[in-house]
Amino acid sequence: MFSFFKKDPQKKLTNRYKQLMKEARDIQRSGDLRLYAKKIEEAETVAQQIESLKS
Repeated sequence: MFSFFKKDPQKKLTNRYKQLMKEARDIQRSGDLRLYAKKIEEAETVAQQIESLKS
């Protein structure tokens, strides 16, 4: 009945992925490649979650 109040988990994960990628970009520009690698790894796990929701 009130399905429009339900939040879309895929949209939430997509926003989280975009945020992580922006943070990774900024970290890479500052020169901290180890922290950059950790952020990219986090982003990849979120991307895998998005893919699992799609299927």
